Amino acid sequence: MLRLVLRTVVVGYLVLLVAWPVSLVVTHTFDGGFSALSKAFADPEVTHALQLTAIVALSSVAINLVFGVTISILLVRYEFPGKRLLSALLDVPLSVSPVVVGLALLLVYNPRSGWLGPALADAGVQIIFSTPGMVLATTFVALPLVIREVVPVLEEIGDDQEWAARSLGASSFQTLRRITLPGVKWALVYGVVLALARSLGEYGAVKVVSGNVVGSTQTATLLVDQRYQNFDQPTAYALSFLLAVASVVCIVIVSVLRPKQEA
Repeated sequence: MLRLVLRTVVVGYLVLLVAWPVSLVVTHTFDGGFSALSKAFADPEVTHALQLTAIVALSSVAINLVFGVTISILLVRYEFPGKRLLSALLDVPLSVSPVVVGLALLLVYNPRSGWLGPALADAGVQIIFSTPGMVLATTFVALPLVIREVVPVLEEIGDDQEWAARSLGASSFQTLRRITLPGVKWALVYGVVLALARSLGEYGAVKVVSGNVVGSTQTATLLVDQRYQNFDQPTAYALSFLLAVASVVCIVIVSVLRPKQEA
């Protein structure tokens, strides 16, 4: 009886918190059939926002993948002063509001009054109110996701096989490619999926650093807010549906492929 009650509470909680609100977005998207999606895809502002979102999200995921693996190996395989502080700092993006992150980046990279912005502007490099700033903000908020998936797996598998490979003459790169990365492949996959989903849905930090210029620095999430505020609800629902589908598809693909790879 207790198990049944707990199961009912958990299912009800998930339905009220996740399934019901998402289902309402889907329902409103298809109120008039496929007209909302057709209208959205025919809108150049929507297509530009989707393309920019994909560029920013994929760039952020690629950066976090490279540095996530590097930082994970550093934290697990090496001892150095400040290790605990570094590990604690990695959780800052999860605890700080994205708006604060965007404001901090603005203070550093503002081309007029930032610490580094004027020097970069003189060199012809613009960070704020352009794609690089949006990638930087998105990378920051999704930074811990790959690391927190990889670190426990690295700790679990240990370093015996890596030392054995090195004793047989393998270089550091060969050991990484043939021993370390295959051992954490599924942790990497899940970390990348989480980072991608987080990057696709980022709003606060991107809004601060992008300037939200229509047709230039406006991502899909920013366009959803603008269209909804401007009473263009069908387009807002359609874009929200597309963003949700992209994230769900990534998770479903991973869930389907994992048993086949491990079998």
